[in-house]
This record gives sequence, structure tokens and C-alpha cells, in this order.
Amino acid sequence: MAPNNLLFVEGKNDLHVFYALLQHHQIPEAFSIIDKEGIDNLLNALPVELKRSDLDRLGIVVDANTHIEQRWDALCHILSAAGNVDIPSHPDPNGTVVKVEQPERTLKVGIWLMPNNQRHGMLEDFIRFLVPAHDRLWAQANDCLQRITPQDRRFPPAHLTKAHLHTWLAWQEQPGTPIGLAITKRYLDPDARGAHQLMGWIRRLFDLDA
Repeated sequence: MAPNNLLFVEGKNDLHVFYALLQHHQIPEAFSIIDKEGIDNLLNALPVELKRSDLDRLGIVVDANTHIEQRWDALCHILSAAGNVDIPSHPDPNGTVVKVEQPERTLKVGIWLMPNNQRHGMLEDFIRFLVPAHDRLWAQANDCLQRITPQDRRFPPAHLTKAHLHTWLAWQEQPGTPIGLAITKRYLDPDARGAHQLMGWIRRLFDLDA
């Protein structure tokens, strides 16, 4: 792995999802994946990390959550403070890649807002794209969630897909399999369109052969 090429993710689930997809798509280990253990830690670390003299390329993967515009604006502000950069007004649907011009070098930075750079959500909303098409258990898991009365529903509305996904995972051959391992075991489809888009962004950011 190249220590001057880094990919920052919010948590361990993101880490294992990337490891599983990178292995399946046979992408070389040209960068290190760093679990920043939370969005606040990741955002707070960026101003310092962007000034590291030994850094050539940096990928940033964060959840859009319920306010994709606010998340995008926060990242753009941090990048603008790190150097001269031409940042688009909206995220690239295929993953944003920009160049940050600094006094002694040009730093390549990529941003991916989970799930797909266009809508609110999180890692689990991206993983929903990997559920095999027409999976009958996926529909049944949704029916179960819909039968929960409002007073008994303990998760917030923003976590509906997360609850849906983990209900579905509980019904697989090995119930409760973690998301990354579910990709390796092919419960989830690593060749789904969303996975190819994410891996395409990785290839562009780190200048890897297709």
C-alpha cells in the first residue's frame, strides 16, 4: 500500500465494505483505508491531513445523512481553505474528483457522499443497491417493518433502510452476517451498478487501470 495515497471512511462497516468490493473487483492495493471512527473525527482531521507534505491523493467517503447539501458545503469549505481548487456546485453523480493546488504540489482529492452523491442517506442506503433484484425476502422484510406500530418503532425514520437491511440479513443462510462479509458470501451483489460506480470513482481517484 502507498502511504501517500489514503482513503478516509467513517467507520468499520465502511472499511469492510470497501475491502470486500476491492477484492472482488481486483483493484490493486494502491492506497490505505483509514477508519476515522466517526464523521466528527473525519472532518476535524481533514484540515491537517490536507497539508501533509507526503500526501498525493486522498479519498473521502462520508454519509450524506439527512442534509446532503450541508455535508457537501462543509467539505467544500475545508477544501477551499487547503488551497486553490475548482469545486463544482454539486457533487458529481459518479463521485467527485478535484485537484487542490498548493504552493509546492498538486493534491488530488475525491469525495463520495453515501449513498450515491445525489440523495440523502448513509452506507446502508448504498448497500440496498446491492440487494439482488426481485429478492422475495427483501419485500417480506419490508412488510415486517411496516407492521410495526408507530409507538413500538424505536428507530428514527432516517434509519428505516438500516433496519430493513439488517432484518433481511438476519434471514440469510448465516443470520446476522456483517455487511462486508455478506458481500464476500454473495448475499449482496458486488457486480451491481452502484458497486461499479463506486469502484470506478476509486480507479479515477487513484489513477488505476480499468
